[in-house]
Amino acid sequence: MASPIRIGLVGVGKIARDQHLPVIAASPDYSLVAVASRHGGLDGVPSYGSLEAMLAAHGDLDAVALCQPPQARFAAALAGIAAGRHVFLEKPPGATLAEVGLLVEAARTRGVSLFASWHSRFAPGVEPARRWLSGRRIRSVEIAWLEDVRHWHPGQDWIWDAGGMGVFDPGINALSIATHILPPFHLTGATLSVPENRQAPIAADLHFADAAGTPIRARFDWRQTGPQTWDIRVETDDGTLVLSQGGAVLTIDGRDQPLPPEAEYRGLYDRFAALVRSGASDVDLNPLIHAADAFMRGERRTVEAFTD
Repeated sequence: MASPIRIGLVGVGKIARDQHLPVIAASPDYSLVAVASRHGGLDGVPSYGSLEAMLAAHGDLDAVALCQPPQARFAAALAGIAAGRHVFLEKPPGATLAEVGLLVEAARTRGVSLFASWHSRFAPGVEPARRWLSGRRIRSVEIAWLEDVRHWHPGQDWIWDAGGMGVFDPGINALSIATHILPPFHLTGATLSVPENRQAPIAADLHFADAAGTPIRARFDWRQTGPQTWDIRVETDDGTLVLSQGGAVLTIDGRDQPLPPEAEYRGLYDRFAALVRSGASDVDLNPLIHAADAFMRGERRTVEAFTD
């Protein structure tokens, strides 16, 4: 059996505590060596105030997982790559497309693995949905990603800053699924609703089409109260497919399909371990391209101020 990958984690925030750390602890593929965070460490593990301090203290690290906000991720990833460490990027992989392109080239030159993780693609219903849709004629697609930002991102002001992506922080999860299960598509129009006291949108209404002109609509909204909605509905000539609960539930013509248990982040870390051991990288920019296109082409509409 291969030795565990000695990994350090950067950014001990909500996503790290909820997802990354439990999966790393449970996986035989990894040994958590250290963490780095500006906002407190982790009991029982050497903790540092910066990635640079962690790298200097632990020459035995094989890899780093970067869980800080996207605006800070480029510099950290570049430092990790320069130090010869394999790099796991939380989603989105960066604040701009160009910076991720530079990371891809840096990783190739240095001979390390780079992984742009899209956790929603590892939801249990996503791959079965992709297989069922393959070869079928798609008539239309409706995506609804509606959630309450106060519940999921309490006090996280970085998401409202330039580069924080606003409602595209969760919305890009929908785009990561759509780009995996559907034929290639492009943006045809968008409206972005931006609070008057923020830099990033709180809602987005997006229209896409594929090469055949198939209409694809996506609605993202952070003002949802009550039940949260993460659904993708695909009408085909051969029936209706619905992925709901972010890909955790799959129905075809109203019939529930049998699926394995949820294991999104375990799937990500299994994939990263395979990349590290094979010397490969996996950086799919398609979800980020669609988000960037929405910002570039979308009509900006000012809405009432948002307070957390």
